[in-house]
Amino acid sequence: MNRKEITADKNLVAYCGLYCGACGKYLMGKCSGCRDNVKATWCKVRECCIQNNHLSCADCTTIELKDCKKYNNFMFKLVGYILRSDRSACICRIREIGYDNFAFEMAEKKMQTIRKH
Repeated sequence: MNRKEITADKNLVAYCGLYCGACGKYLMGKCSGCRDNVKATWCKVRECCIQNNHLSCADCTTIELKDCKKYNNFMFKLVGYILRSDRSACICRIREIGYDNFAFEMAEKKMQTIRKH
């Protein structure tokens, strides 16, 4: 199977702040990425962003990220702990530099997420 190249594409920034463009499943063609994955109906973050016309949680001005129950649910925390993923840092970075620059930065570093220290 041909593996895709990691490229900078703001459309590959997931609603939760991860960068699908550097995800192994996306690169192997086993996932279409967060935005195009119509089977991801289980994801409350995705559902909320779509309903509110946000590209990600970085666009939300309704609630603080730390207080959002959809963003900080048990499963996301568990996966974040296992993968050492700091999605909140990703959201903050998107707010700082914008989607295009975030996608470029993550693609350049070949990273799906900013890692927790």
